Amino acid sequence: MKKVLSIAGIWLVGLLLLVGLFLSIWIVVPAPIFALLPLSVGAPEISPALLLFNMSIAICVGTLFWLRAFKPQRSFVFILCSLGLAVGLSAWPLLQFSATQQQAQAAIETSLGQNYLKDLPPALIAKMRSQPLVICDIWQGISNLQQETLGIRKVSIPFANPDGVELSMNIYRPAQVGKYPALVSIYGGAWQRGSPDNDETFSRYIAAQGYVVWAIDYRHAPAYHFPVQIQDVRSALRFIQQHATEYETNLDRVAIIGRSAGSQLAMLAAYQDPPFPIRAVIDYYGPVNLTAGYANVPTPDPIESRVTLRAFLGGTPQTVPELYRQASPINAVKPDLPPSLLIYGGKDRIVEAKYGKYLAQQLRSPGNRAVFIEIPWADHAFDAVFSGMSSQLALYYTERFLAWALYK
Repeated sequence: MKKVLSIAGIWLVGLLLLVGLFLSIWIVVPAPIFALLPLSVGAPEISPALLLFNMSIAICVGTLFWLRAFKPQRSFVFILCSLGLAVGLSAWPLLQFSATQQQAQAAIETSLGQNYLKDLPPALIAKMRSQPLVICDIWQGISNLQQETLGIRKVSIPFANPDGVELSMNIYRPAQVGKYPALVSIYGGAWQRGSPDNDETFSRYIAAQGYVVWAIDYRHAPAYHFPVQIQDVRSALRFIQQHATEYETNLDRVAIIGRSAGSQLAMLAAYQDPPFPIRAVIDYYGPVNLTAGYANVPTPDPIESRVTLRAFLGGTPQTVPELYRQASPINAVKPDLPPSLLIYGGKDRIVEAKYGKYLAQQLRSPGNRAVFIEIPWADHAFDAVFSGMSSQLALYYTERFLAWALYK
């Protein structure tokens, strides 16, 4: 009986080891196909939990060895090597976190100044996250998020009906009636999917910080090609301009944020004569140069970039070159643009970080302020895991950049 239990224990530990190793591998391996993207995105974000899991398995293996459940042999050597690999992979983001955070801090201070938070309202600073990473929040969620967002006033309203397609927006307001700075939010989804309900946890969090969040909609490809999407974004901005007072928005203090495809639209909207001044732009992993993106597809290419771009623009750079030029935020760079915060994942194989870095350099060239932050272990859409490592780091600097831009 004892032998049977020992064998069962060995098999169970072996199975758990394989699970831990399989998940840990996706911390460094980018997804080759779209179906595997959730693994590639999620594994780095929960890597501290994976590290704890793998360490627990190591303790079990050590205990079994101590109990002489098995003897040192080739299989045991294989188990030790696999354990070492799993532990090392799951520890990698944590080992890099301090250096990455220091680089991010240096980037924001270089652009905004070392005292960029000086003179901000103390109550606003008190609401911000005190640290760029709180390990326990990975398990329990962002600290006090449910309590902080209690009472957030949400309303969904239509703002346009182009070509018979009703476009709506979600508006999130702080619990107390007042007049607030605002953040316009544009969802991603390869220009083909998504809704204003995307990123609702983020919208509620930002509203609890003292902002009105306008999460807007646009028509999707391939049924509608560019420039329809940016036209819809501009329609939404005009609606905000007309109804700002009604929804407690200070129109002189508005920023815009986008994710992926939404970032491309957000940058175009902010950089190309918006209907009212946009005070700041926040770009999460947005496409920058669509012509270059078509010519130099990443490896691997989980979303089939060329297929996605043809669906969005209705052709190739050879057949519709002007549309590719107009749709590329890099071509909208000029002096006197609003400050930009650009956050990209180093493991991203949908929009590679090098494009965000190049955009930051181009923005700075004529004197604009641009903060570029690269998170080495992060994949595309890292903030889908809202309490994950990358999202916590991005949120820490996003709320500070936003406060600097809209409350000073």
